Amino acid sequence: MYSRKELANAIRALSIDMVERANSGHPGAPMGMADIAEVLWRDFFKHNPLNSKWANRDRFVLSNGHSSALLYSLLHLTGYNLSIKELKNFRKLGSKTPGHPEFGCTEGVDITTGPLGQGLANAVGMAISERTLGAYFNRKNYSIVDHYTWVFVGDGCLMEGISHEACSLAGTLSLGKLIVFYDSNKISIDGPVINWFSENTKKRFEAYNWHVVEADGHNTLSISNAIRAAKQNINKPSLIICNTIIGFGSPNKANQEIVHGAPLGKIELELTKKNMGWKYSDFFIPKEIYSLWNAEKKGKEIEEKWNNIFKNYEKEYPDLALEYKRRINNLLPKNWKKEINSLISTLQENSETIATRQASQKVLSFIGKILPELIGGSADLSPSNLTIHHNSVSIKNNHNGNYIHFGVREFGMTAISNGISVYRGFIPYTATFLVFSEYAKNAIRMSALMKTKQIFIYTHDSIGLGEDGPTHQPIEQLTHLRLTPNLSVWRPSDQVETAVAWKCAIENESGPTALILSRQNLIQFNRNKEQLKNISKGAYIIKDTDKNKIDLILVSTGSELSLTLEVSKKIDSLGYSSRVISMPSADTFDKQNIEYKQYLFPEKVIKRVAIEAGITDFWYKYVGLNGKIIGINRYGESAAGEVLYSEFGFTIENIVNKLKLILNK
Repeated sequence: MYSRKELANAIRALSIDMVERANSGHPGAPMGMADIAEVLWRDFFKHNPLNSKWANRDRFVLSNGHSSALLYSLLHLTGYNLSIKELKNFRKLGSKTPGHPEFGCTEGVDITTGPLGQGLANAVGMAISERTLGAYFNRKNYSIVDHYTWVFVGDGCLMEGISHEACSLAGTLSLGKLIVFYDSNKISIDGPVINWFSENTKKRFEAYNWHVVEADGHNTLSISNAIRAAKQNINKPSLIICNTIIGFGSPNKANQEIVHGAPLGKIELELTKKNMGWKYSDFFIPKEIYSLWNAEKKGKEIEEKWNNIFKNYEKEYPDLALEYKRRINNLLPKNWKKEINSLISTLQENSETIATRQASQKVLSFIGKILPELIGGSADLSPSNLTIHHNSVSIKNNHNGNYIHFGVREFGMTAISNGISVYRGFIPYTATFLVFSEYAKNAIRMSALMKTKQIFIYTHDSIGLGEDGPTHQPIEQLTHLRLTPNLSVWRPSDQVETAVAWKCAIENESGPTALILSRQNLIQFNRNKEQLKNISKGAYIIKDTDKNKIDLILVSTGSELSLTLEVSKKIDSLGYSSRVISMPSADTFDKQNIEYKQYLFPEKVIKRVAIEAGITDFWYKYVGLNGKIIGINRYGESAAGEVLYSEFGFTIENIVNKLKLILNK
């Protein structure tokens, strides 16, 4: 019989073998956290390696994602579809063992982690999801949704500011099924962290309203007792501070920064295995150790027990069971298309002049009745972003709610939303001013990388927001978002385009969507059936010429579209013929076939002008190098929105004068 230390050493051996073979990676944390992982995964972690997508499994988040060799070792040992061959291909092109864990790449990996601290925030989102979904579906004697979210974090995760944002909110929300293990090895890349990370972490988390307990990270009983104590504190999230030694087992590199992010080297690897009493060749695990680690039988039994409970649940609550399966499979209601198309038709008949942020709130109130899975909130800007709708209920005091007051935490909000999206069963939305999307940018990138389904609402989209000045007026942010792979960006011009943008966002299965909305009121446009149909293509002709020849193509978005239409009328009155294209979503237009693209932008029409109150570089893609872009390549000013539009040249007279020069060439 093998001891628990030997079972933990199996993790250490595989991890250092992976890093050594790749000649790249981070052996220190896997060696230091192996004992914690052995206790958690063998004694407490509820999962089924035969079904990594089982909905009621515990979730595991490796926030210190550079420790990926630890997670891959665990998945391999417990019976997931991750072969020893894949471990040998660690960090190699096309392998299932990339340098940092990637959601959708490796079976058993619950979320992509790497940028430190974001995994911790993702886990807060998962814990919110578990409690909220459970409050909706659980009934007496039927705990259909009932599991824990476990997180491994390192010093770096807790140094990152996002940890404060996420953990402060987690404590406020009393997320008792969130349990975090802090690998307190006191070493980071630059050396002993005491020189730059000297705070009292225990008191910090107690101030967040967390339950905090310390443990010897290399003592099985100490770790087990800490976990049991955490599970008993059902009204607080728990932080288990595990005092460990980085590179545990290495005779010459343990407790030194050198072991954080570099292979041990062949000689030190052999000395380490000898020091651990590990007698086996590289990547070899004895059958008895595999048997003691394997969780397939236990996992199958746990899931089958849940399945039997769910069968009885189906009999007693058939409608709830159907709804649960729909939501957990991320399927839209059968009446979705009919209802949303009805709303779009209704809005087309509405001539009300309102801001697109107000139009968005209208849509939210409508679809909130159809989509109970819609959950979201704002970074302390609910009255400005207009994200509270008629069916909004705060989750703070009602666990069956659907609205999250995130506080002034743009980065944390977005990363938490990533966790909610990956969890399944919800369509999350988050909101702030467009300029403050900068605070959230790395979490937006992670969302796009994982192709999560969620909606980012960014209001106050231009200099049109007015007197708050250049600190609040976005110039380059829209282009930043448009250049992000897998992120669909919509900047609608009125109520109808806003509703279509929401429709496309809800139906988007290939990544997140950003809705860029105005603060100022915008007029409503009349459209024929073809124009209405073509909005969903990302760009369409909103005004065309009745002449055989097109002298000029104007393309615009959002609040500048009405100005562009007025400019077009003036140009036509001077004897020219112009076409106006509304392009609310460039990335959506880019996906259309070549025939449609050439229909909108005939190659023979070389005189093209883009008009948008933002940075200009993006638009050369559509107007060509010889085209003209009327935009803003400097920061704004403090003044009323209409004053600024005039100051920056967004007037009919100024633009027409510039277009005359082009047309007369």
